[in-house]
Amino acid sequence: MTTRLAVILSLAALAAPGGAQAGVNPQIAGLQVALRAHGLYLAPIDGIAGPKTAAAIHIFQRQHGLPVGAATAKTRLALGPLGRPLFGSRQLVRGDFGFDVAVLQFLLTRAHVYSGALDGYMGSETVGALRRYQRRLRLTADGVVGPRTLAAIVHRDAVPVRAPATTPVSEITTVHVVRPGDTLTAIAAGAGTTVAAVAALNRIDAAAPIIIGQRLRLPAAAEPSAVDVRAKLTAWAERLGVDPHLVTALAWMESGFQTTLVSSAGARGVLQTLPTTRAYVETVLAGRPIPHTVDGDIEVGVLYLRHLLQVFHGNVSLALAGWYEGEKAVEDVGVYAVTKPFVADVIALRARM
Repeated sequence: MTTRLAVILSLAALAAPGGAQAGVNPQIAGLQVALRAHGLYLAPIDGIAGPKTAAAIHIFQRQHGLPVGAATAKTRLALGPLGRPLFGSRQLVRGDFGFDVAVLQFLLTRAHVYSGALDGYMGSETVGALRRYQRRLRLTADGVVGPRTLAAIVHRDAVPVRAPATTPVSEITTVHVVRPGDTLTAIAAGAGTTVAAVAALNRIDAAAPIIIGQRLRLPAAAEPSAVDVRAKLTAWAERLGVDPHLVTALAWMESGFQTTLVSSAGARGVLQTLPTTRAYVETVLAGRPIPHTVDGDIEVGVLYLRHLLQVFHGNVSLALAGWYEGEKAVEDVGVYAVTKPFVADVIALRARM
């Protein structure tokens, strides 16, 4: 493996979408900005992992006693605040600083909407440029890289991203206060864990009785990885007879596969369904309550999408428009201008999912 390829694989083996400009990986631009801040990379910020980028990485690694080779997470950590996080790992708002902001500035420069410094700081100039780019993409020009803006950028600019890492389950706990009738077995089952895990976490004997009022720490369920979420989306789509590629594209556009996301309007989960949508699905489409879990949220979303496809006789564009602006609005008024880019983006992503 060549040095250049090793650098690329370290940062970009992240399920990159197709259509990237030949040899350009925007994540590499963030790395180049960080290396420039250390005085080690003086060539253009071009997103190309060429010999000068690799040489700068190796010099930095030698200076800091790191293994010489690919730009691993350990190397990026050593680069300091500009070395992390990768673009796509968090929502970006004014005042943020880091590797991902530098990547955004590179993308905005390449789109000819930004001419400021590539300094990794999300200041007024960067926010203004982002708003101009959002208007070009027919997105809400809020100056924030949220799920929909991120999905549009990833699709348009072919930025390789991975879902944010989740905190290990062993590091997350909730507290349960023992009530009359509780058993350790029932408590563990309700928390989705085992008696042994609860006993070990609380340093108690699993065979000993528990006491009313006793406070037990419980391991919380871990957030599913992007791979797990995609598998769940596919499974529910197939079970309910909806195209899995359409479902996964819609989920990526809505949330970037983030299962705990809650919008300002109250839309929740990987498919960002509103409480009113859930109520309609439970009372009319399913005729039963659906659990407030990742699987339950996905089931609600897929059932509603299936309903829209049936209402609009299999017309995917109209079904997606109904998802975005409401079924009645499409029937009464037609597809709004602001809805069309969303529909087009989901359909384009469908071919890549």
